[in-house]
Amino acid sequence: MASASLKLSIALTCALLLSSACHGLEVGYYKKSCPRVEAIVRNEVKKFVYKDAGIGAGLIRMFFHDCFVEGCDASVLLDPTPANPQPEKLSPPNFPSLRGFEAIDAAKDAVEKACPGLVSCADIVAFAGRDAAYFLSRMTVKINMPAGRLDGRISNFTEALSNLPPPFFNITQLIASFAAKGLDTEDMVVLSGAHTIGVSHCSSFVSDRLAVPSDINAALAGILRRQCPANPTPANDPTVHQDVVTPNALDNQYYKNVLAHKVLFTSDAALLTTPATTQMVLDNANIRGMWEGKFKKAMVKMGAIGVKTGNQGEIRRNCRVVNH
Repeated sequence: MASASLKLSIALTCALLLSSACHGLEVGYYKKSCPRVEAIVRNEVKKFVYKDAGIGAGLIRMFFHDCFVEGCDASVLLDPTPANPQPEKLSPPNFPSLRGFEAIDAAKDAVEKACPGLVSCADIVAFAGRDAAYFLSRMTVKINMPAGRLDGRISNFTEALSNLPPPFFNITQLIASFAAKGLDTEDMVVLSGAHTIGVSHCSSFVSDRLAVPSDINAALAGILRRQCPANPTPANDPTVHQDVVTPNALDNQYYKNVLAHKVLFTSDAALLTTPATTQMVLDNANIRGMWEGKFKKAMVKMGAIGVKTGNQGEIRRNCRVVNH
């Protein structure tokens, strides 16, 4: 009975998504073929996150960046080759800032030892993002992540540029970018909350937040000007914490920072530019547990974007290269 009820719940969730991508996804997808897979991935992620919380932030960001380009198909993991010298991972939204590739490699290696050829890299990316959220939230964000994704064979530099919303987007552009992936305005506001962890390169915000008049808090702006060069270059582009209050915790502090104008990006500040999104920020900042609950649902919803099934994909033996 419980199993039937779980399947009904997943079916209803999929019916709510604006994409057919949820087809084939199921919580506990590997329970018969590779029953230990989720524990194996979690154990590997734990090692990396406890050594460096920034890797955990990178894994959550990797899941987002993977799903927004070609769907959740591990295309972000593919290395350059003579046939494809410019994959997603070398595109400006990902390089050199995207982190966590070594954690995915370690998880894949451990999974292959237990269940060779059965678990996709795309599902490992989804599990790793989920597990990073679990550990960084001090084990309060527990996501039931469905699986059943296949790995894609296409990874394109320009697709990352055209599909990933940059930090200078305004609210209209942000809403449109997420809507194109079947995500609504609330999903956008909720997923933006992941900016409560991790770091940003100065080049992502200096030109539109510090070099020109903006609403950024004056004290924070002063600190950032001491940390960042006036004109960042690839050779001189330091990183700073996105959330100076609780930099290594996945919590709702981001929304308090938005309200205090203590956020780095134009896209963060944009959440206060419409009454509807402002109210969402207020609720996430002030209602205990609200953001965490919504974040769990939004991660699952995002994880169903553009999922490949059947002949559309494969299960890679090595997450960095397509099978031959």
